[in-house]
Formats: sequence, C-alpha cells, structure tokens
Amino acid sequence: MFFTMKSRCFSPWMLLAIFVVQLVSDGQVYSQQVPSFAKDAPQQETPLLEELRDRLDAQEAELATLREALEQQRSTGQPIRQASSELDSRTDVLGNDDGVGLEDILAGMNKRIDGTVKPGTSASSMKVVGRVHIDYWGFPASSPGVNQIETGDPTRSPQDRLGFRRMRFGVRGDVNPNMEYRIEMEFASGNNAEFRDAWLGFHDMGFLQTVLIGNQKRPYGLDHLNSSRYNVFIERPFVIESFNQDCRRLGIASYGLSEEQDWNWRYGVYNQRLIQDEGQHINDHLQAELAGRLATTFLWEDDGRDHGHLAIHGTVAHPDGSAANNGSQDNEARFRHRAEARSVNRWLDTGRIAGADWYTMVGMESLLNFGPFQLCGEYQNLWLTRDEGFGDNVHLMGGYAYASYFLTGENMTWSRKSGTVGRVKPNENFFMGPDGDAAGWGAWQLALRWSYADFTDEGVTGGVGEALTFGVNWHWNPNARVQFNYIDGRIADREAAIVNGGGDYRIIGTRFMIDF
Repeated sequence: MFFTMKSRCFSPWMLLAIFVVQLVSDGQVYSQQVPSFAKDAPQQETPLLEELRDRLDAQEAELATLREALEQQRSTGQPIRQASSELDSRTDVLGNDDGVGLEDILAGMNKRIDGTVKPGTSASSMKVVGRVHIDYWGFPASSPGVNQIETGDPTRSPQDRLGFRRMRFGVRGDVNPNMEYRIEMEFASGNNAEFRDAWLGFHDMGFLQTVLIGNQKRPYGLDHLNSSRYNVFIERPFVIESFNQDCRRLGIASYGLSEEQDWNWRYGVYNQRLIQDEGQHINDHLQAELAGRLATTFLWEDDGRDHGHLAIHGTVAHPDGSAANNGSQDNEARFRHRAEARSVNRWLDTGRIAGADWYTMVGMESLLNFGPFQLCGEYQNLWLTRDEGFGDNVHLMGGYAYASYFLTGENMTWSRKSGTVGRVKPNENFFMGPDGDAAGWGAWQLALRWSYADFTDEGVTGGVGEALTFGVNWHWNPNARVQFNYIDGRIADREAAIVNGGGDYRIIGTRFMIDF
C-alpha cells in the first residue's frame, strides 16, 4: 500500500516525466504543435527529456528495491533495517544521502501522505491510543457460600463469562507552550460509554513540575498505578482494588521526579465519588481526600535489567457517613472487590459504613527485579473513625506478594519517571511463517501470587478473602499477549458464607489483549 500511495505523490517533475514518456511511446510528441520546419527533422530527445527519463528510471529502480525488501520482510518476518546495500549507497526516496532503513523510509512515506486525524490547531499535537481486552472466565468449582454471594441461590454456581473487559480509545498530546491533555473513553459496556483519564495539565511548573487537573489515578497501590497493559496478572488483588476502586477520581495533583530519576512523587486533592459514568458530584459534602506517594528506584543496573523499588503511599479522607445513599448522594466509605476475577457481584463487600467520619490508609510497596526474575509485594492498612452512636472505629487490612519468571530470558521493564512497571519486549516476536510454522516464539512468563484481605471488624462484615493465583503470560510482541490465570480461593466471615458452610472456589481466566 505504501508504494501505491507514494507513486501517487510524485513531484511535478516526475508527473511531467511520466506524461512525456507516455506520449513518446505513442509516437505523439505534440506533433500537431511542432513548427513545420521541425516536423521533418529527425526525432531526437532533448537533454531535459533525457534527464526526466533518467529520474524516472532511478525512481522505478528504488521502488523495485523497496518492494523486494518488503517481500523479503513479509516472508521471513524479520524487520529489515537496511533495504539493500545498493539502496544505502545512494540517496534514498526521502532525499537523505546517508542511507536509512526500510522502516524509516516507510515511516517517511506515511508522513508525506496527508492523514485523516490531525490536531485541532497548529499549536497542539495529538496521539491516538487504545486497547482491546477480551476475557473468558469459568468457575469449575464453588461452594454453597460462594453460590449464595454470586447468584443468590446456594445450589446455583457462578455462570461463565465471555466478553470485552476493556475497549478503550482516546487521544493525548501537548498544547503550546507548556500544557498537555488526555481523554480516554471506555466502550466495553456496549452503549454505556464512560470516560477514564480526562484531564488538562501544565508541565515545567518549577517546584510543582507537572500539574494535572481532571480525572486521574489516585496515587496509591502500585498494582493500580501500573497500567492494565503491563500487569503480570489479569485482575488486581483484593486489597488494592477495594481501597481504590477503579482508582480514577476528579482532582488536582502534582507529579515530580528528581534530577537523577532515583526519586519520584505525586500528591493531590481528590473527590471520592466515582463519576466516570455520571460526570459530576452532587452533594454539599465534598467528600474530599488528600493523597500522596513517595517512591525510590534504589537499584538500577545493566540498563534497568536489574532494578529495585520502594514506596510509601496513603490518604486521609473525609466521607459523608450520613449521606442519603440514594444513588447520587452516597456515603463513599465502602470497600469491595470481586474474587480477583470478573463476576456479577462483589465477593468481599463492607457495604456503606454508617457514620463514617474520617479514614486514613497507609501502604508500603516493594519490588526487586533480577533479569527474568521478579518479586513484588504490597501491604495496606486502613483505620476508619465513626460518628458517636454508630459503633467503634474500624480497622481493615490486606496485602499480596508475587513472583514471576521469564522462561525465554526477557525481563520486566521499569519506569523510573512514574515508579511503575513498563512494557515487556520479547527477544523474539511471535509470528507465523509462510508455511504455517511458528517463526518466533515470543516471550513466556510464569507467575504465582498470594493475596489476602480482612474486611471484617467491629460489626462490619465485609469478609475475609484469600487466594492463590497461578499465571502464564505469552507475549506475542511488545503490544499484544494472551494471559491465563488459575485461582484457588476462599471467602470467610461473610454472612452468606457462614450460613452456607464456607466459601471455597476455583476459577480459570483467559485474556487476549492488544494496545496501540
């Protein structure tokens, strides 16, 4: 396609050359307009026509070389940096005389062809981004207690699920002189679209460095700050999702990075209401919180192949414990999560804690990566005070730890700027050769996670959850992979589980994913 489009974007000289050569081949070089004294003269090519012929021949030769290189790339599946020695020895089609790779040439061709997506003004830039996650979840075994929680019937097990987990599309970019923006929409719920990241911001703000205003991630829980594109397991642990459900809130926050990139921090003020499907918070009680995170990359060796991370994060929040709980004005002191998988109901759920006045959450993060091997863990504690007459104060807690290993030798990458995991880059991408055989195996990763949460205390019976998850990740290329999880877990100290004799379960999950 690139060559066809390029051929339609020749310079005026090349178009003239094609036109003249066509006429010459038909023996019609403006014979009716040539002066009479020249009609009987021998037909000789002028120096200009010779030059045009030479240019056309050179252009056709270059295109033939590129076609040959592209066919070779398609047949072998290997990226070709140099199209050929002949191409590198002369000026390429972009006018460079130092020789470039085939990928750069094709990229240059694209830039010279008008696109269909452009920034709205000349003072801004725009990048289109998106991701698609397709899930299957099965429930091969479950006890009556889990059945009661999920279906309301102790004899009816949770139903299998197949569908889109995420179907996200958005734009991001800069606005001169020092502003930035991002808008991402989620379409996985069919015709009920919701926004995710939606903010405007300033960078180069001196002490504050970068300031974002809008819907953004609250700064606690490493597994939530990590992008779903890069996390090792399909779904997030009990405590991380419960204390920071869906993570994004409307707020204003500052993001900073030390000069040596060994420290990073973020802090801000947020509204606790999840408004991504509502667009606004309606309540005389702001239900605000002050949250922050301080992180250090204390180990960085071998260009980041070996790295270590420590962080402390937390929040001080003021929910409305006396809210009407009418769907729009709700008490936001509620902590809940599914079984680290997709289900209809939350299997751990404190409900809205009546009389909640203030709560404080403090968490610790740690991560070590040595080549293909990684260890990671988090632990969080939450203390909630209640208004007089609503009962004693409440303590909730939980944590997780996991280990992962690449069988094919790759390593988890790390962003020192944000203090989060990055994109895995397989040593060899997976693709099929022309004979149907696999010409590359991609990256294979094994992982094991233990997760625990205790949400039952002082009359609050949110339940106690514990799960062991075995994971396999097959990275086809840096932008696509398939994940498989097997979960063995149990729910206790919830009324439904107690009445029905326990809440053991086993779950299998698979996700196909790509991002761009």
